[in-house]
Amino acid sequence: MAVYKIKVATGTDLAAGTFNNIFIILVGEHGESEKHQITRHWSHFLPGSVTEFDINVEKDLGDLLLVRLNMEHYLNFLLDDWLCQYVNVTSPSGQLYQFPFYQWISKPGSVEVPEGKGVIITGSTPPILLRQRKTELEMNRETYKWKVYAEGVPRCIDMEDDGAFKLPPNDQYSLLKEISFGYNLFSIGFGTILKGFLFNKDSWHNLEDIKLLSTLRQSQKSELVSEIWKEDSFFGSQYLNGVNPSLIKKCFKIPENFSVVDEMVASSLGPSTNLETELQNEHIFLADYKILENIPTNIINEKQQYIAAPMCLLWKNSQDQLVPIAIQLIIPHFRYTLEINVLGRRQLLAPNGRFEKAWVFGDGGIPLLLKKAMEGVTYHNLCLPDNIASRGMESIPNYLYRDDGMKIWLAVESFVSNIVNYYYTSDAMVKEDPELQAWVAEIFKEGFLQNSSSEVPSSLESIASLIKYLTMVIFTCSAQHAAVNGGQFDMYSWMPNGPTTMKSPPPTAKGATMEAILKTLPDVNTTALGLIFMWTVSNDPLDTRRLGNYPNKYFTEKTPQQSIKEFQDKLTEISKHIKERNKTMDLPYAYLDPSVVENSVSL
Repeated sequence: MAVYKIKVATGTDLAAGTFNNIFIILVGEHGESEKHQITRHWSHFLPGSVTEFDINVEKDLGDLLLVRLNMEHYLNFLLDDWLCQYVNVTSPSGQLYQFPFYQWISKPGSVEVPEGKGVIITGSTPPILLRQRKTELEMNRETYKWKVYAEGVPRCIDMEDDGAFKLPPNDQYSLLKEISFGYNLFSIGFGTILKGFLFNKDSWHNLEDIKLLSTLRQSQKSELVSEIWKEDSFFGSQYLNGVNPSLIKKCFKIPENFSVVDEMVASSLGPSTNLETELQNEHIFLADYKILENIPTNIINEKQQYIAAPMCLLWKNSQDQLVPIAIQLIIPHFRYTLEINVLGRRQLLAPNGRFEKAWVFGDGGIPLLLKKAMEGVTYHNLCLPDNIASRGMESIPNYLYRDDGMKIWLAVESFVSNIVNYYYTSDAMVKEDPELQAWVAEIFKEGFLQNSSSEVPSSLESIASLIKYLTMVIFTCSAQHAAVNGGQFDMYSWMPNGPTTMKSPPPTAKGATMEAILKTLPDVNTTALGLIFMWTVSNDPLDTRRLGNYPNKYFTEKTPQQSIKEFQDKLTEISKHIKERNKTMDLPYAYLDPSVVENSVSL
């Protein structure tokens, strides 16, 4: 008779516990145990609890490969979900086997949990693990199916419009996060209602009135933005460190469709230089919003809305500031270049170019915008070092998105390299891993629509290619998302700096009166909706998981655990450097501070 010591941990989520009966079966190389019920006690399945008990097995099972958990009704209680963190088993010889799970079990039947060691599928993989992996894959394919959102756009999960609440419990927000999201939304939404903003369809009568709305919610940076938003240097800096820092590129030649000449920019450049000289000196930069051409617009408050497709020429001056020198507007049937006053400039060209504020787009606008965006997606644009180089942005000063982003990219790359090289000892192992290759192929097919011109890999042939691919995925879902999402409230809660829409078509001549500009800016209620949106997406909810922090310990082996610790140490150093630098800055940049970057997109 062999005695195995068992520990079963229930998750810490507020609803993690269960009234159900839970049974366990141990599966090893030499067979499996009988089904044993986990002992019942009022405290055994409370959130955060750890239940310890022994089971007797007639023979030594050899190396344990997995545990099988079963959930069954207890008396007449309704079947409720159970969040299992892990099962640890100590064998009769004293060897510890760890089975991390961190998932909900929500229906009767068995769930198989493999040991927490990385296993690459090879010819020597035990059949029972092959079966477990195949079964899990088939279940996932049944649960998560692809759906065509629109032609030419990446596939999305197949669910109804309200399907987020029907997803499996493992894919829903934790109760704590749901509560915090609801509170954030309610608190600011209720404030706009009480103050009368949310249902007011009038135009703003003056800029000072807009500050009344801003007082509902402010951050230190948003308050500063409302003071400096008219400055050309701040306008230019948003292309470097705003919420769309990947649009700007170095300009070596004025595009043929940009009708700018020396006389137009002479007053900005000064008498000692000219446009051609500054092009040769690599001091001219371009932001091209051609993606917005011919996008249909919406009707809001019974008023047609408008949008332009601007091109903005910027100049790095002798103070290393990036300032606008020419803006060309493109709307259907018109193209004209003009110098616009500061209010009109921001009305026509929100420099950060964030388009989630989708109410400006009409029927079909979002699918068309996404399709045009997909046509420009390339693998090197998704990889930060390649992206920086392709835009000629390696040396421009004060590009903090680049500086901080590269530090994180290299830290992620080092972490990924350590993990990959631990499990894959040769390029052949990468090429012959069926699960890995199927995963990459499916992303290429469903995510990138098999567009070979994007140069996104459809397969991986080496350890180096795997490291780059995984680094790209992790960086995009964590740091890149933080860079383009975290600053929306800071930059846009002061609406004149980034209006969500225009109620009048762009001007066709220089100059605009304040009255005309105010009539073009979003109505009061539209401005209030924008504030609610930006506060909700920018404000961190509870139960966040910061980059490099993995409370769910899926890796149980010593080497990967050490790699995680080294990764965390590097991120801590990066965070320390950013915080120290920001202390000396009037307009600090903290969106890529690892202490605020989440492990993945959570909105």
